Amino acid sequence: MAEGLARAQLGEEVPVWSAGSEPRTVHPHAIEVMAELGIDLGSHRSKSVHEIDPATIHTVVTLCAEEVCPAFLGEARRLHWPIPDPASDDPSIPREELLARFRRARDTIRARLERQWGEGLVDPQGQAP
Repeated sequence: MAEGLARAQLGEEVPVWSAGSEPRTVHPHAIEVMAELGIDLGSHRSKSVHEIDPATIHTVVTLCAEEVCPAFLGEARRLHWPIPDPASDDPSIPREELLARFRRARDTIRARLERQWGEGLVDPQGQAP
């Protein structure tokens, strides 16, 4: 969701990737709540941190618990925004509750991205500092 939100806010001027220690397909609920904002994640896939050249990265934002976040080598500025994982394998959780969790995560990420753009995550020309 973070990659989709960042791409929607920044356009194509600033390259954006999402990566993790265990890349997966996008959760169907994430696709659904992002579609509510007109953002299509249907063909998105998370990458392994090893697929991204650290020399090309200016800022790394981690959303997971720090102890499970993958190590990212390189000189990138690091921001840690711990956001609870909205997904659950518990079949007793109603669909609407899961969607509410995904919306909360989406909205938290969106607000933090908007605040960060104002605090210099990218300069006015769209370049990472």
